[in-house]
Amino acid sequence: MNKKAIIIGSGIGGISASIHLSKLGYQVDVYEQAEKPGGKLNEIREGGFRFDTGPSLFTLPNLVDNLIELSGSSSKDIFKYDKLENVCRYYFTDGTVFNAWSDTEKFASEASRVFNEPKSNVENYLNRVKEMYDLSADLFIFKPFARFSTLRSKAGKKVATKIHKLDMLLSMHKRNKRSFRSKKLVQLFNRYGTYNGSNPYKAPATLNMIAHLEHNDGAFFPEKGMYSIVTTLVDRAKAMGVKFHFNKKVDRVLVDGKKLIGVEIDHEKIEADKVISDMDVTNFYKHLMPKKKLPLRLKIMEKSSSAIIFYLGINRTFPDLDVHNILFADNYKEEFDYLFKRKRTYHDPTVYIFISNKSTKTDAPSGCENWFVMINAPVNIGQYTEEVLSDVRANVLKKINSMLNVDIESHIVFEEMGNPITIEEKTSSAGGAIYGGSSNSRLSAFLRHPNKHSKIKDLHFVGGSVHPGGGIPLCIASAGIVAEDIKNEIIDQQ
Repeated sequence: MNKKAIIIGSGIGGISASIHLSKLGYQVDVYEQAEKPGGKLNEIREGGFRFDTGPSLFTLPNLVDNLIELSGSSSKDIFKYDKLENVCRYYFTDGTVFNAWSDTEKFASEASRVFNEPKSNVENYLNRVKEMYDLSADLFIFKPFARFSTLRSKAGKKVATKIHKLDMLLSMHKRNKRSFRSKKLVQLFNRYGTYNGSNPYKAPATLNMIAHLEHNDGAFFPEKGMYSIVTTLVDRAKAMGVKFHFNKKVDRVLVDGKKLIGVEIDHEKIEADKVISDMDVTNFYKHLMPKKKLPLRLKIMEKSSSAIIFYLGINRTFPDLDVHNILFADNYKEEFDYLFKRKRTYHDPTVYIFISNKSTKTDAPSGCENWFVMINAPVNIGQYTEEVLSDVRANVLKKINSMLNVDIESHIVFEEMGNPITIEEKTSSAGGAIYGGSSNSRLSAFLRHPNKHSKIKDLHFVGGSVHPGGGIPLCIASAGIVAEDIKNEIIDQQ
């Protein structure tokens, strides 16, 4: 009889883990409190519009391809995606517009033309962040980093001999300021701190390697939208025999001392050989193991930022906008001070506009566009009153009107909002923090919760709130780490 694994949550980490464990021979059951899979990576359909609700940028598509291949299918036959020619279109408050072309030579030339930045500065920077990624990705992303055995591994020794290249002593902003003459280009690359919910004025310059994935490797987009990543992987998991149970909330994880028993759902005890949690790790301890002390690392680790998102059905088209667009704040540093120090939304926020029907035409009715409009926001500590959220909406629309020279409200035919409160309600993310903890210190990588419980052998963790972090590629990587651990256990037992 096959061993049984229970996965709590069907975010991208949980779905990925289900494929891995099924491949290892486990009977896998996934329990999800929502009515459909995906977690933050979900969708809204209304009035002919379709919106991806969460992650909107697709990098390292080979990780999804690998999961599909692992499930026994050919990725090229069932999951298609295209490389974006323009990674993002940036709008600055002085009227400057910059296209971040995916071709590195074209990007460097555009930076020289628009910002009067020497091409060599851009080329040197992109080479540096590529070197950082190539040096450290195996250690920091694809292995259980905080373990002594990992640090002593070949990947660990490789990093140790060149650790100075990881640029850990400077902040992202200080390194970027030293790298470029143009303040606008500094601001553009500072933005990558937000990709894991961090403050670029505090986070170590090591995180500048995030830019490598977009500007050297490329940004992509699935032909059927971001949510098709979820539906494709769920279909493959089901084909392998994985069972998904929706509208089923796990109430407790059952243990006897250091021995895992299983879970409790609706007062029913369900035994398992393995439990893998794909829920926010802070709320996991708070709600599912309340008798266990919250690990110290979770008590002291600063939460990542959250988001306020407006899903807007627009009754006209905007040819000048691209799939991904950024309307920058004038005072970027002050915006981050509000996010992380004052815990308040900023009056002149940086606004991100994602329009998937620029690529997937069926995501909006003819002559219309589906706008995913997002600003970074502090985690919820009780500050989000109706008045505050109303002010945020007004400031966001004001920003759009000013920078795009439009009265956008007159074109809105559908509107829905997500905020830190609703994010926590729907996805169990503590305070609505999208990425769990921030990376605002050099110790953040060591503070992130590991993928395996230190005392309960058969309890594992995946998803954006644990190692290696948030975002689709890292959540998939977390499942790979857990699978490798379990695979090694099986080998040791033979």
